[in-house]
Amino acid sequence: MALMPLAMLFTVAFAAPSAQAEAPEAQAAAVGAAFDSETGQALAAWDCNTGNICFWDDFGGKGRRCMWDVADPDWTSGTYKCSWATDREVKSVYNRGTSSAKGVRFYRNTGYNGSIGCTKQGQKGDLAGTYQVRSHQWVSTSCG
Repeated sequence: MALMPLAMLFTVAFAAPSAQAEAPEAQAAAVGAAFDSETGQALAAWDCNTGNICFWDDFGGKGRRCMWDVADPDWTSGTYKCSWATDREVKSVYNRGTSSAKGVRFYRNTGYNGSIGCTKQGQKGDLAGTYQVRSHQWVSTSCG
């Protein structure tokens, strides 16, 4: 039994990535894939967990992804942060919500100000404009 923790320690040590390894973000960008902006984990295009709203900084659900299962009045503070919100535009969105909300409305400014658009539950797509999104909320009214 006393050897088990030591063996586990060696397994973890050997499994750790080299300091010279390329960051997942750089690997994903090199192949045009998606990745989670918080963890750096490589993702398939449009990868968005059920019950969440996802936004990407590239078209086709690619690039850096930020994901929420709740409304967020300020993407740069609070429990969930979107690291690229202040210097990159949102290019695509996927609403995988499962609540009674009909859609997710997103805004140019914090505090749900300056509505840009709304994506219905179950819908995904690329945005036509050039938008830096700073807040979003689940809405019970129709998106259109």
